[in-house]
Amino acid sequence: MAKEKESGEKVVASNRKAFYDYHIEEKLEAGIVLKGTEVKSLRAGLVNLKESYASVDQRGEVILHHCHISPYSHGNIMNHDPLRPRKLLLHRKEISRLLGQTQQKGLTLVPLRLYFNPRGQAKLELALAKGKKQHDRREAIKGREASREVERAMKSDRRGDQGRK
Repeated sequence: MAKEKESGEKVVASNRKAFYDYHIEEKLEAGIVLKGTEVKSLRAGLVNLKESYASVDQRGEVILHHCHISPYSHGNIMNHDPLRPRKLLLHRKEISRLLGQTQQKGLTLVPLRLYFNPRGQAKLELALAKGKKQHDRREAIKGREASREVERAMKSDRRGDQGRK
């Protein structure tokens, strides 16, 4: 599940369904407040972002909800709650801008991926997204299938041309 990128980031989890369900408007990086056993579980890749989302609360803090980080297997009785809300670390200006856009434009904060940066800190890639309608999803699928068909036709053309020479 964990992948290495060229930049030295170790991707722990990604939310691929977010690209299917939402139009991604803007991406930003946020730190995440974790407990010790949560970090160990992240390093083991025991995290699920599928149903998670973020929101700005009354105190002006961005909170990540429904992100499932499994309890650490070698933890003790002080292990963490897997679905507890976790605070995200952003600058005050970013938080106020996000608050305005989520309230006025009807955008949602969706986590895209959770990774460790080269310095070893856990980071969350967060996106401002607008929900897709059912017909939008169908159009996206049709477009992907059409591009695959074009690729197949071009590939078979290339194979056919090589045989003639």
